[in-house]
Amino acid sequence: MMNARYLFTSQRLGFRNWLPADIAPMAAINEDPDVMEFFPAIKTYKETEEFIERMQQQMADIGYCYFAVEKLNDGAFIGFIGLSDQVFESSFTPCTDIGWRLAQDQWNKGYATEGAQRCLTYAFDKLGITKVHAITPAINLRSQRIMQKIGMKKAAEFMHPLLINDERLRECVVYEIGK
Repeated sequence: MMNARYLFTSQRLGFRNWLPADIAPMAAINEDPDVMEFFPAIKTYKETEEFIERMQQQMADIGYCYFAVEKLNDGAFIGFIGLSDQVFESSFTPCTDIGWRLAQDQWNKGYATEGAQRCLTYAFDKLGITKVHAITPAINLRSQRIMQKIGMKKAAEFMHPLLINDERLRECVVYEIGK
């Protein structure tokens, strides 16, 4: 039987909307320089609050977001995995993006791959989305490996317009998968 706390689950993870109690643990993840290695900067507590508010609003508006993720065995919050719409200027936007950000102590346990695969199933089977993209700086090989593991194919390399002034991060790749 499905736990009412979750919108859906995978083998080890529960996916849900955001709660006020998620702000502090997500802020800790966003303040970890290793987690944020492939972003222009770490996020402040206020930026994390604003992100969670955007995700809650997106969930209310379109029925999905980068979902808060917990481990089913102990209910521990570990970060987010989910879907969001990207509208920055590019040849493939607007699009539905899949993304993840997990606490560093939860890396290398298969959670990102398991969770992303489950989110794809949810996108295709429950939300009726027919194509999902994933975007990362070209130097982020860990995320590209997850994209490949979940069956996505590299579609293009591009200069990210929001990172154009960041020489290290502006060269990005986009992967895609269809239903």
